[in-house]
Amino acid sequence: MRVHHLNCGTMLGGAVVSHCLLIERDDALVLIDTGYGRADIAEPDRVLGLSHRLLRPVLDPAETAYAQIEALGLEPRDVTDIVLTHLDYDHAGGLADFPWARVHVHDREYRAAMHPGRTGRVRYRREQYAHGPNWQLSQAGHGGDRWFGFAGVHELAGLPGLAMVPLYGHTTGHVGIAVNVDGGWLLHAGDAYVSALQLNRYLPGLLLGGAAFGDPDPLLAARRVRTAARLAALVQQHGDEVTVFCAHDAHAYGELARHNPTPSPESKEA
Repeated sequence: MRVHHLNCGTMLGGAVVSHCLLIERDDALVLIDTGYGRADIAEPDRVLGLSHRLLRPVLDPAETAYAQIEALGLEPRDVTDIVLTHLDYDHAGGLADFPWARVHVHDREYRAAMHPGRTGRVRYRREQYAHGPNWQLSQAGHGGDRWFGFAGVHELAGLPGLAMVPLYGHTTGHVGIAVNVDGGWLLHAGDAYVSALQLNRYLPGLLLGGAAFGDPDPLLAARRVRTAARLAALVQQHGDEVTVFCAHDAHAYGELARHNPTPSPESKEA
């Protein structure tokens, strides 16, 4: 498979990105997270409410996953599956651009988004999935396999080489998505941390900073710290086998995007 790193939402004046993956398989395309979608850009006040004023996204149509797929010479209609780290509005905005796709999400996250509390109504925007996606709910965390020390990891049905890794804390059903590529693994860690500096073993105090980034529930805040610590250990012990990155680290995105594959001749002709 070929993996393209996409920025589907520049925020906070360029300090923050929405790092998504486009996986180009022999027979289909798969998205990991979607960033902002076309409806977010066309009607931000209706779809995003006041949420978009928090992160100040540029809302550029060219940054949508749909537009970037077309720019690569690929067909958006070939997106068969979308895999979400979680359902925050800056990760799920593009769902409506691919209404035919299967949408894989953790079952806890789905329940939280469908029945949001007071704070949940800010992060979860039901307008983004009012079209009624074809939800595929995962039981990651229950049974499953072990993966580099992480338990309860589930390979996604029909998507060999992709697995959902429980990384609870930012939200109740937040997960990472592991992708088996030639020569090792990629782990999209979603919002499990904010910057790669938090995983630096020489700066252990920064792990605690992640406690403030996510759901205000104190139990989830404690989980965030534990999750970040486990990811730091993963990088230290298996950094030669697993490339770990998060959704909003602009520097990490830039480094990985430099190695994006060039469009195939077949895609250009299409």
